[in-house]
Amino acid sequence: MGKVVLVTGVARQLGGRFVRRIQRDPEVDRVIGVDAVPPAHHLGGADFLQADIRQPAIARLLAEHRVDTVVHLDVTGTPLSGGGRSSLKETNVIGTMQLLGACQKAPGVRRLVVKSSTNVYGSAPRDPAVFTETTPPKSLPSGGFAKDTVEVEGYVRGFARRRPDVAVCVLRFANILGPRADSPLAAYFSLPVLPTVFGYDPRLQFVHEDDVIEVLRIASHEARRSTLNSGTFNIAGDGVLLLSQCSRRLGRPTVPVPLPAVTWVGSALRTLGATDFSPEQIRLLTHGRMVSTAQMRETLGFCPRYTTAETFADFVRARGPGLLPPERVAEAVDRIAALPFLSGDDADGDRTSGDRAPGHPPTQSAN
Repeated sequence: MGKVVLVTGVARQLGGRFVRRIQRDPEVDRVIGVDAVPPAHHLGGADFLQADIRQPAIARLLAEHRVDTVVHLDVTGTPLSGGGRSSLKETNVIGTMQLLGACQKAPGVRRLVVKSSTNVYGSAPRDPAVFTETTPPKSLPSGGFAKDTVEVEGYVRGFARRRPDVAVCVLRFANILGPRADSPLAAYFSLPVLPTVFGYDPRLQFVHEDDVIEVLRIASHEARRSTLNSGTFNIAGDGVLLLSQCSRRLGRPTVPVPLPAVTWVGSALRTLGATDFSPEQIRLLTHGRMVSTAQMRETLGFCPRYTTAETFADFVRARGPGLLPPERVAEAVDRIAALPFLSGDDADGDRTSGDRAPGHPPTQSAN
């Protein structure tokens, strides 16, 4: 028999895409999608089971369907419609605890893949230039999705100690972008005007949603020759972009806000429902974050198709032009540069007074 793969969080676009992709692999016999709400998208030939991973019933599902591979994607920073921060934290943390408890009791489970985030490193002014998988953060996240991921990874490490026979792979994704991206940062970049922190221009890394699907697929199978897909890996596209570069490529103007007033602006945006401008996102847009992907390439054996810049370009194409598209700005600059008073000619085509003919010295300054 082939593999029986159980995937959590399939009501989200990312989970749905992964389910449709993994079931095409010849070594997979059956895929089971689990979520508390039915997905609005199709899951191909996968079976959908409506279940809340926060409830003990998830253990019965693992046993009944003889699951051997669990892919836990229901760790996210964006609540589904109708859910709030408290419900999201319960799903992220309590749901993960229940799922790990169920996996511990299921002797047939042989592989566990967990979607995590580079948010575990936090964002602080004294951070190292580049985080590796073993670099301790200067200051642990104090709340929000970042703190959830820290707690989730702690429970996963405990599970790995109790079940050393299970291959555990934790994938720390950089900010996920793409045409269908649904995240707080994608919502921020969709604002007509981008509030930024005055005096800061943070470095950002992105990973394309297509690369996310592919690396999840690699982690769900046995390791390929000369690779190892057990452990913790940073996942990001090559290169880095400054926030100022992102705004120019989006064609969206920025409004620098003094650091003391940023929290107030974030609260106002959350109240208006424009975006979840959380404290952790404010810290990211202040100090930035960059991670090393050497282990991703050398150990996991995964090379992303998209660089950080290419990922952002694909995201921009899907969002459409902003208020200041780069092409229009360039055209306006060219038109201004061609104006007579800037090109050095007056309206009659004569030289201006500041550009004398040879042999005529310039007029002496009054000073």
